[in-house]
Amino acid sequence: MGLRESARVMAARCSAEVLYGRYRLDGLIGSGGAADVHRGFDLRLKRPVAVKVFRPDTGFDVEEVSNDEAVILARLDHPGLVSAYDAGQHNGRGFLVMQLIEGETLKKRIARAPLSLAATAAVGVGLARALAHAHAAGIVHRDVKPSNILLDASHRTYLTDFGISRRLDATTRTATGTLVGTAAYLSPEQVLGHPVGRSVDVYALGLVLLECLTGRVEYDGGPLEAAIARLHRPPVLPDHLPEQWADLLRHMTALEARNRPTARDCARTLAEVADTVPRGLAPSAPAVSLVPRDVASRPGDRTRPKPPAVGLPNASRAARPRRRALLAGATVTLTAVMATALSVTDDAASPGDDRSAAEVAGAH
Repeated sequence: MGLRESARVMAARCSAEVLYGRYRLDGLIGSGGAADVHRGFDLRLKRPVAVKVFRPDTGFDVEEVSNDEAVILARLDHPGLVSAYDAGQHNGRGFLVMQLIEGETLKKRIARAPLSLAATAAVGVGLARALAHAHAAGIVHRDVKPSNILLDASHRTYLTDFGISRRLDATTRTATGTLVGTAAYLSPEQVLGHPVGRSVDVYALGLVLLECLTGRVEYDGGPLEAAIARLHRPPVLPDHLPEQWADLLRHMTALEARNRPTARDCARTLAEVADTVPRGLAPSAPAVSLVPRDVASRPGDRTRPKPPAVGLPNASRAARPRRRALLAGATVTLTAVMATALSVTDDAASPGDDRSAAEVAGAH
């Protein structure tokens, strides 16, 4: 660092805002609808930190919002989860001090190229174990997606942004008829406004792993279109996937929550498949087919997924009328909900925008 550059850095630090007389804000890392995340420095403990500062103009109780996320993180202690160090208020703004992860989001990593089977398995094992820990503590994340997953320099994964998480033993402050989450990764029960449990995170993780392998968002488009799509068709799996991979992803993204494995089961299976895949094997773009294994195609017609019972070991025809009924009811319900109380965001709406649903919805 040259003398002139060093002087600029020192000047910037001297003029930087200090929260609570302790946390210096050195630079903006990311920004969303309700909060800004800064690279910071703890002047007391002499260590770098990340500081999430909630803006007071969001219409929500910023102290309650920041404290809720801090309390949830304080209940968790796992190497795959970003740790919370402190929470408080400064000049009417709530803030949350967290572990600073030097790296990038999984969203940015996928944007460069799809991940190999081995790398995807490693990502999946880390995330599944972190979710299993949260679930054991009675916490449901509700917004698992690539932009809420961080990768450090050693490619270790960290799940972050528990802004819209909820404790299973607590009532939710989300208003009835309000969808909370990111449209592309919502589970069917979230889309339908049903009570949510641990399986919503397993469903979202399944879509994240599929995105790692294909390099594309499975349920893309506007919030309404993306949300309803999963009720209309199961995820399309690349035809090059080993059978064990395909079976796992089908079960993780099952239409019925009760048919999905637990996060702990997913971690165990992913660890097993990781041992069977050559480290350098990456999905080749030309080899990635958009045809699921159980698709019936006709000459001159686009491939059409059969309406199977997704995730069931033995596909049952009884699931077909249920899927049609869910789709019909959800279309009417979602149209009304999104017109009145929209807390769903389209994560892929704007390139480079890693805003979470928590930030778009005021972190509630």
